[in-house]
Amino acid sequence: MSAGLKHHDSAASHIDGSARYIDDIPEIAGTLHAAPILSKHAHGSVVCLHVEKTLASPHVLATVGSRDIPGDKVIASFCHDEAIFADNIVLHVGQVMGLAVANSHKQARVGASLATATIDELPAVFNPREALASQQFVLPPVQVVRGDVAQALTHSQHVLSGTLDVGGQEHFYLEGQVAYAVPQDNNEWLIYSSTQHPGEVQHWVAHALNIPMHAVRVVCRRMGGGFGGKETQAGHVAVWAAIAANKLKRPVKLRLDRDDDFVITGKRHPFSYDYTAGFNDQGVLTGLDVTQIVDCGHSADLSGPVADRAVFHTDNAYFLEHIRIMSYRCKTNKQSNTAFRGFGGPQGMIVTELVMGEIARKLNMDALQVRLNNLYGTTERNTTHYGCTVEHNILHPLITSLADKCDYATRRAEVSSWNTTNTIIKKGLALTPVKFGISFTATQFNQAGALVHVYTDGSVRVSHGGTEMGQGLHTKVGAIVAQTLGIRATQVVVSATDTDNIPNASATAASSGTDLNGRAAELAAQQVRANLSAFVAQRDNCTQQEVRFIDGMVHTPTSDSSFVDAVQQAYNARVQLWSDGFYKTPHIHYDKHTLSGQPFYYFAFGAACTEVAIDTLTGESKVLRVDILQDVGTSIHEAIDIGQIEGGFVQGMGWLTTEELVWNAKGELSTHAPSTYKIPTAGDVPKQFNIHLWPHANPQDNILGSKAVGEPPCMLAISVFEALRDAAAQATGHQVVLLNAPATPERILGAIA
Repeated sequence: MSAGLKHHDSAASHIDGSARYIDDIPEIAGTLHAAPILSKHAHGSVVCLHVEKTLASPHVLATVGSRDIPGDKVIASFCHDEAIFADNIVLHVGQVMGLAVANSHKQARVGASLATATIDELPAVFNPREALASQQFVLPPVQVVRGDVAQALTHSQHVLSGTLDVGGQEHFYLEGQVAYAVPQDNNEWLIYSSTQHPGEVQHWVAHALNIPMHAVRVVCRRMGGGFGGKETQAGHVAVWAAIAANKLKRPVKLRLDRDDDFVITGKRHPFSYDYTAGFNDQGVLTGLDVTQIVDCGHSADLSGPVADRAVFHTDNAYFLEHIRIMSYRCKTNKQSNTAFRGFGGPQGMIVTELVMGEIARKLNMDALQVRLNNLYGTTERNTTHYGCTVEHNILHPLITSLADKCDYATRRAEVSSWNTTNTIIKKGLALTPVKFGISFTATQFNQAGALVHVYTDGSVRVSHGGTEMGQGLHTKVGAIVAQTLGIRATQVVVSATDTDNIPNASATAASSGTDLNGRAAELAAQQVRANLSAFVAQRDNCTQQEVRFIDGMVHTPTSDSSFVDAVQQAYNARVQLWSDGFYKTPHIHYDKHTLSGQPFYYFAFGAACTEVAIDTLTGESKVLRVDILQDVGTSIHEAIDIGQIEGGFVQGMGWLTTEELVWNAKGELSTHAPSTYKIPTAGDVPKQFNIHLWPHANPQDNILGSKAVGEPPCMLAISVFEALRDAAAQATGHQVVLLNAPATPERILGAIA
């Protein structure tokens, strides 16, 4: 777009280190530091928390616990099922029982480590299948049915059944969880929080301190990554810091050490599946019965909507006429799992993609052809199992276009030829699609507000409710406002996200940040432009339609003036040069009781073709080449969109290959640092990594014809898992591949053994 920035708004400051994060804010005199006191037991009744040694530790001023909470002792989450501090019962190793407060971060950590607890241990459950067997749930089970699955399976030409386990994933944001609580006058509070949802932090802090929300201001300029891990769980850290600051009447900063962050905070939800699929000789699914067993951890958090979205996205790109999905939201004695990029979508899609691969091997068909045979149609076979019409379906042309771009057919033959002549290194190839719904499934969150202020020197400041976590939201919103006003993007700056400016803002999540906040900012800028054009039209005796804002100039049939001059003249004439904008997503509705309706404004489509190699002696694998064709509509900022596609794919690849979470028999997380938990590095990025953008605008009336790009690419990485399964099958000659995710070397070796 012509007014778009050439770079991310914080690019230079990221490079030179001047970008300010929460821990970079100069500390107010008297600031204290807090550190969490953690449970060392997975489940038990608390007899006593011993803090005598903590209080005797040098420079420790106090400990903080449930007795110090002025308001409700339970977090103000939707399900209201998680204690702020575990004082009566502990539910996982690493649960926060209290805080140590000292003059420095290190002193607080040392003091916290000296606390001990007397706990009467209770039985603990770490496996979701065990939780299901004992009927331990954080939320009731959910079932969605279309057609007659039992009858369809009975009359299917072929039937296959199996199981799958897919692990969780640590968010591993570069900036850990952190909050800085600063008391203000009149029992008001300023909270600096690294959060994707300042409004929720405001609500939670007010609830815990027993004060109105207007007494709490939450500010977030930027985060060093979020990926969903700071949607709800940043709120806990802010609440803990605020309670400590309230007790000691001094500012308190709480920054989690990386190891503590690992053991305290939740992950992507692990899923276990049982499935039975019926299909015909063409590989078309005639019936699918899927049980999804969700490991939610010890409390609900966002498990309900995550599991719901997994149910919604079990179809992925395919029409499922007869389907039953049973979703169990199981309670285990582990961290409370939470939002993660894709928000259940990847967990819903992966089991059906696995089925497509298994069908292909069973029938000795090419897996791409099986997938094409099952796609949604454009006029028939175009309704999802939850009653939503798949509009503007481009799946078939997009997938076949990618297959042509990446020369899929030739490479399929080359992989087969390679595997015939090479006994140790085996290759695999898979092309998988993505259809991802864009909108919050909770309809009320699909709203946003913004303010646009034009100053007399022609500079512009924008405030909106979205948060910047490196994804370029502020850059895109600034570019949208610049284009609307016909000025350079460098004239526009976007404020820190601040609950004093935009109230009741939704979380920056669900890939809706630009859709919602960008449109709200555009509406605000349009109102300012309308005010200016009305003034200029009156000045030049023309119509408003004849006033044009282009490249920093204001043109009419009789005059050309700079945007700055027009603004100054309008100010002198007492014209309003600021406005608010409000946007709510249209045409969506959803019944949370029946899981039916039109929860998504549109679908983002994409496809990826991945080629891999595995070493049959060690189980090691390598991604050799990736080709992606992603539908982003009309790109607002192509460089940012491509960066999101690359990053989302690699993060998804990590989830399915190297990022293994391991708990020992005591419920202790063994993989709690970079030494034991392996995220992808630069060396894991495929040497051939080709990104293509679908060259058409979003047919829906979305901001500037764009489509969301934050989450959909993550699910393209399922192609990596399917390519690994393809390689394992070609290594063994077996139709059925027993490989769970992440596909670590040990698991790959087991699959081919």
